[in-house]
Order: sequence, then structure tokens, then C-alpha cells
Amino acid sequence: MAEQRDNSYSTPGTMDITEQQKTFAGFIRAAIWVIGLSCAALVFMALTNA
Repeated sequence: MAEQRDNSYSTPGTMDITEQQKTFAGFIRAAIWVIGLSCAALVFMALTNA
């Protein structure tokens, strides 16, 4: 059977995740910019018959 682990050193929900939240927010912001610029490029190409 599986061995029991000693998890007394960590308590769920107590870790500071502010850096992860900032990183995720930056990733989402960058993804939105990439999607927006891609759509703008596609519209430009459609309008100029590229």
C-alpha cells in the first residue's frame, strides 16, 4: 500500500501566491495583446487583399 506522508509542515491555503497572481495577470495581458494584434493584422490583410 501507499505510504503515509508527513504533511504537518504545510497547511493548505496559507501560501503567499501574490507573485504567481502577478505572473498570471501578465500572461493574460500579453495573450490579449497578441490576440488583438493578430485580429488587426487579419483585418488589414482582408482589406488590402493581401
